[in-house]
Order: sequence, then C-alpha cells, then structure tokens
Amino acid sequence: MQVITTNSAQETEQLGERLAARLTGGEVIAMYGGMGMGKTAFTRGLARGLGIPSGVSSPTFALVHEYRGRLTVYHFDMFRVSGWDDLYSTGFLDYLGDASAVLVIEWSENIESAVPPEAIRIEIERGESDSQRIFQIEGIDL
Repeated sequence: MQVITTNSAQETEQLGERLAARLTGGEVIAMYGGMGMGKTAFTRGLARGLGIPSGVSSPTFALVHEYRGRLTVYHFDMFRVSGWDDLYSTGFLDYLGDASAVLVIEWSENIESAVPPEAIRIEIERGESDSQRIFQIEGIDL
C-alpha cells in the first residue's frame, strides 16, 4: 500500500493524472471516503490524464457518467445504492471487463461485495488541514 498526501484540490487532480498514466484499460478504481474528500477532484485529474479536458462532475443523480478519451471512463456514484436491486439498475455489472475502459466508483463501500478483488482501491481521509488529503492506494504503484 502506498500513502500519498496532497495539500490542495490541484494536487489531488495531479495525483489522478499520475494514476491515469499507468492505466491500460480494464481497471476498476474503487474509491472510499466521505463527502468532500476529493473523489471527484481525483477523477477529474484522472480523466484529464486520459485526454478528457473538462466536464467531469459527480454523477450523484445520474449514477454514471461516461467520458471518452484515450480510454473511456465510466464514473459511478454509488452513494444512493443500497442493495443488489439498486446495483443492477445502474448497469454496473455490464461495464465490468471492458478492456477499453476504466471504471471509477465513488462510494465503493456501498457495493463492496461487487467490487472485483483485483480493483485498485483508494481510501481518502482528511489530513491536518481542511485542504490536506491522505490517500491510501492499493493495487498499483504510482
């Protein structure tokens, strides 16, 4: 496991870009952390690193957003998902295994039993200041 600290939203986005450089397709990125921890900022940087210049926002109400770049990004928000019926309705299981895409899941703790064991897991916690974030990353070296 790697532990990386960022001190601003800009640094969090840059960390997302670093991860994007390592992706080849087919990865699942399971993100864990409370409201305002920087999950969407991280995803915005990841998308930029894959050639998606702008437009990344939290898919809270849509449940999934799709972005096209070097790899397609399917950005899921599982905050409102509370069981298998909800999960099936998102179409999430249909996206698994797409070798030309990356799945990014916010609120992965809500669907833990559906997260593949080989997923890249990222837990985000608040640091010593309001803008500092501590990332614990498993499944890939940055």
